[in-house]
Amino acid sequence: MADEWKKTLSVYVNEQNQDEVDYRTPSGGTVVTDVDYLLQRGERKRWLESWYRVRGAAPLRCETRAKLVREIENREGEIEVDLQLSRKIYYEKGGARHQEERIDKQRLTLARDGAGWTVIKVEQPVPERHPALVLPANDEGEATGHKGAVPRPFLNRDVLGGGSARSIAYRRAEAVIYADRWWDSFNPEFAAFEVDCTNYISQCLFAGGAPINYTGKRESGWWYKGHVGGRELWSYSWSVANALERHLGQSRNGLRAELLERPEQLQLGDVIAYDWDGNGTFQHSTIVTAFDAGGMPLVNAHTTPSKHRYWDYRDSYAWTDNTVYRFFHIADRF
Repeated sequence: MADEWKKTLSVYVNEQNQDEVDYRTPSGGTVVTDVDYLLQRGERKRWLESWYRVRGAAPLRCETRAKLVREIENREGEIEVDLQLSRKIYYEKGGARHQEERIDKQRLTLARDGAGWTVIKVEQPVPERHPALVLPANDEGEATGHKGAVPRPFLNRDVLGGGSARSIAYRRAEAVIYADRWWDSFNPEFAAFEVDCTNYISQCLFAGGAPINYTGKRESGWWYKGHVGGRELWSYSWSVANALERHLGQSRNGLRAELLERPEQLQLGDVIAYDWDGNGTFQHSTIVTAFDAGGMPLVNAHTTPSKHRYWDYRDSYAWTDNTVYRFFHIADRF
């Protein structure tokens, strides 16, 4: 039967689902023969078990839905597939039950093994770790270069204006409502980036009332104008994690923030920036959308779409022992 390999794929998805909450060695074996992946999976399970314990939390169950995005047969008769894994993870902390959602992507290669099929290779992309824009020394200079390519947007022609000279309150609840509405999709009124984490955070801040500061220079201000006359019109601070981190740390008018020392000081609608390597270049941004029973922030994000994810991201493949965080309390009034 042509689709016999899909039975193996189904078993693999069940294994993935179980691995999120059950850290014992599977008694029934595995359909995976990729040794490197199996070693990494074992280490990850040990790490997750320790991570939950340190948090004072206990995983309960996981629900995983798999979407087959692409399938091709290569010259060796192997099947290569791209999977989208939508997970709901339930855990208990302090007598309260919490739910986290996340959408991961994987690429698998399956090959015949006698009468059946096995997964001979698992590739786990890490979209939260991506080439970062190198910014000038100050907001008045020009961008001096790039480490890799600047994220390229897929732009539409709808343009949102904005901005106001009067003092307005930051509407934290509205920022959170927007974050929960669009965590797993794109608002068609805005550009959609391949690396979309900071573009999404900026939209959330804008939905909460943060005023546009249009300078006409991509390396300064915080603004978005869409696509006009064949030009991409948005500031780096709107769309690049490293630029938003700098803007929040330096801005004295319009969108601005106070740098805090600890995550438990954050409020709804506040922002966390992530430097995975500890080298001063921030590659990821999230927004606080809830708190767990211990008062620790839970966050939403794009690129790897996440809803009410634990703030420290130690379950991310991007995280390292050198990870540095910036905790930004967005101003209550602009």
